[in-house]
Amino acid sequence: MKDLALVINLGSSSLKAALVDSTGAFNWHGDHRITADENLSEVLQSWLEPTLEPLRERIELIAHRMVHGGEHFTAPTLITTDLEDTLQSLVPLAPLHNPPALKGLEWARCWAPDKPQWACFDTAFHSTLTAAVSTYALPAELRQRGFRRFGFHGINHQHVAEVVAAQWKSKGHHHGHLRLISAHLGAGASLAAIQNSRCIDTTMGYTPLEGLVMATRSGSIDPGLMLELMRQGWDLAQLSDLLQKQAGLKGLSGFSDDMQEIRQKASQGHSTAQLALAVFRHRLLQLIGAMAASLRGVDVLALTGGIGEHDKALLSELQDDLEWLPQLKIVVVPADEEGMMARLCRRQSAEENNQLRSGKSGV
Repeated sequence: MKDLALVINLGSSSLKAALVDSTGAFNWHGDHRITADENLSEVLQSWLEPTLEPLRERIELIAHRMVHGGEHFTAPTLITTDLEDTLQSLVPLAPLHNPPALKGLEWARCWAPDKPQWACFDTAFHSTLTAAVSTYALPAELRQRGFRRFGFHGINHQHVAEVVAAQWKSKGHHHGHLRLISAHLGAGASLAAIQNSRCIDTTMGYTPLEGLVMATRSGSIDPGLMLELMRQGWDLAQLSDLLQKQAGLKGLSGFSDDMQEIRQKASQGHSTAQLALAVFRHRLLQLIGAMAASLRGVDVLALTGGIGEHDKALLSELQDDLEWLPQLKIVVVPADEEGMMARLCRRQSAEENNQLRSGKSGV
């Protein structure tokens, strides 16, 4: 009986995988941190393959998380050779995430060539952004080349939206009236303003660098600062390393990108740890305000991701800092990208099968 979806979620330094049955329950879930001396292909073969082999015949589809889908991919998509070539062309938009995802796809295609492979895009949930929200103030020539705001973490933001909407409806509220801010706070961090289950604004943009302070990513900074560094002789590789790997909490604290460690040091009076927390919280509050403005008010703030789910001090701080929103309810929603991906691919597959049957019946 083929009733399992294999979900592969490859990050820049982590491999998450899950087997999700047709009811949405997890048959298995694994998480492997990829160290600097490990080869991803070897990890896939030595860690993932032996676990999955006994259940290979029960797998009906394989879903891969792709961080960036560009302008063209707004729904889960069955992977073909042509599509894979297109995905390769999108690597420069998400250089830390799309390459390992493509390696995962290559492994899965060799391990199970008879299984349909699907791509789920983190950018897809944000395809509902209006032109006013997605457009940068750039000349038409550049805008026509695809330089626009995309948004990320969409798979988990959509999961949060569905969970909170179900809770909202169960309490007798009208689903369409829910004004939700989903706060995905982890190594990467972004907010999404969601109304009637549709994303209307978000904090990340053309790449996953814009917006909030993150573990090692800078978030939004004055582009003039980059121009000045270039004037001083910094090259592309140096700037990329700075913005993506040396900034954020790591750059602010000077010793770590781990929020728990930073909080511990801050409680001991460590000045740069205290600064890191202050800058992180200021930017978070600033952009929560921006999302609330886009929504014309907010009913629920949902915290998710590693920091959002586990940092109790942050929850307390936000409850105090957001008292000016008296109707606001703050909830914690555990992230579930793997479960959401399985649901999305099954929905899309069923929809496409229904369309095929409808087409055949109409002939």
